Parts: sequence; C-alpha cells; structure tokens
Amino acid sequence: MAVLSSDPISATAVAVGTSKRRPHPRWMQSLDIYLSGGFLLALVFCCFLLPLIVTMPEGVNGSVLNANLPIGSPGHLLGTDPLGNDIVSRLLAGGRVSLEVGAATQTIGLVIGGLLGMLAGYKGGIYDTVLMRILDMMIAFPSLVLVLAIVDGLGPSKLHIIWALCFFSVPAFARLARTGTLRVREQPFITSARVSGVGTVRMILRHIVPNVSPQLFTFALLGAGVAILIEGGLSYLGYGIPPPGASWGNMIAEGQQVLAAKPRLVIVPSVALLLTVIALNTLGDGLRSRWAR
Repeated sequence: MAVLSSDPISATAVAVGTSKRRPHPRWMQSLDIYLSGGFLLALVFCCFLLPLIVTMPEGVNGSVLNANLPIGSPGHLLGTDPLGNDIVSRLLAGGRVSLEVGAATQTIGLVIGGLLGMLAGYKGGIYDTVLMRILDMMIAFPSLVLVLAIVDGLGPSKLHIIWALCFFSVPAFARLARTGTLRVREQPFITSARVSGVGTVRMILRHIVPNVSPQLFTFALLGAGVAILIEGGLSYLGYGIPPPGASWGNMIAEGQQVLAAKPRLVIVPSVALLLTVIALNTLGDGLRSRWAR
C-alpha cells in the first residue's frame, strides 16, 4: 500500500524506511563456510602432512630429562608432559586419530547406508518394509552402551571404535537417504526416465544420488563431529586409544591428574577438540543453508 504525505521530509523518511536493504556481498554470506573449511583444511595439513615435511620431536617415549618443559621451550612450542613427550606432536597425533575416526565412520555410513536407503525408497514394497524394520532395530539399541560393550569386548583400538560407530551411522544415513529418495522419485524427470526403461541401478546412480547426496554430505559433517566426541569420550574413559598412543581424550585424562599444576595439559587438547567439532558443525550448517537456497 502506498503511503501519501504532504510533508516532503516525512515522505522521504517513509521511502527510505520501506526501501530494501542492500544485500551483503556473497563472500560475507559464506564467511562461516570459508572460516570453518579453512580451519579444517589447516588441521588436516598439520596432522597428516606437516610431520612428513618437518622433523617433529618425540610424541611417545620421550626423555624424562625433558619432562614438564614450559610453553615456548626450545624445540617444544607447547612444552612437554610429565613423561617428556612433546605436546605438539601428541596433539597432532591425536588429531589424526580423531579425523580418521570421524571420516571413516561417516564415509562407511554414507556409502552403505545411503545406497541401502535409496534402494529402499525407490523400490518400495517389501524391500522398503524389511530393510527399514531391520534398521529400526539397530537404531533402537542404546548407542553409547552398545559402543562401550563392543569396544570392551573386542579391546580398545581405533579400528574397533570405527566399526562400533558404523553400527549406528549406517541406519542413520539409510533413513535420511530413504526420505530424500521418496521425495525425489515423485518428480517428473524420474517418471520420464522410468518410462524410458532406465534400470534401477542406473536410476539410482544417475538421477537419485545427485539429488540426495547434498543432504547426506551435510549430515556426514555433523555426524563426524559426534563421532569425534564419542571417540574422545571413550579414550578419556580408557576404552579408546590405549597409551602410549595419543588421543585428545586420553591426553585430557592424563592431564587431569596434574590439572592444578599443569592446566595446559587439559586445556590444549580440550580446545582442539572443541574447535574441530564447532568447525564441522558450522561447515555442515553453512553448506545446508547454501544448498537450500
């Protein structure tokens, strides 16, 4: 509705107030994606490539002569722990464990669960009913209790943690992929492809995967943060990476014993864990908002 006024100043004020605000530049709208993605790329570089380029101090089996060195000591940027192990080396080793657990569990869940969910959603009928009921039973188990039971029974190791977490990532991805497939299969281009005689495998790979994969990818980023937190909790409780191997969880547990005297031994791995999970969640939310436009 137009606003009429005999006062030119009032009319100008109304016109300015009702005009659309100038949109922010595109790079500012994606600032969260750039910052979180840049942090994760830097973390991957430091954890996996930097030790191959730069000679790092010992992260395990360090000398007790170098025990409890303060931050900024020569050759030890963040100092050493009570056993003389370099904090930076252990921090990067723990980062490798966390990133590997997060990436492996979500990749396995995305590939296996995603394909199963797409197949169930596209085929429907008995395939959908049987598969979804099996996955519902898997989801019904108390996740943390079952993960603890699996790791305790098989023994603490990175591989056992990955397989235990995959028990829950596969059904989660399957349900998400099925929901997306049910929505996509009603689209006209799917009907046209079906009438043209396109087979099930080709239909899923060529038409359904490109339309459902953005949702699965953003969910994988969020799930990776959860997997990293669970791995850190298991290592903190002694069910994860066994010492002297490094994990952010067992670094926090070891530092807790001297928390009053050496708080940095807890703060450093805690901050690394916190920033990594926040970056994964922020990147996932940012990409989901971008693709939803």
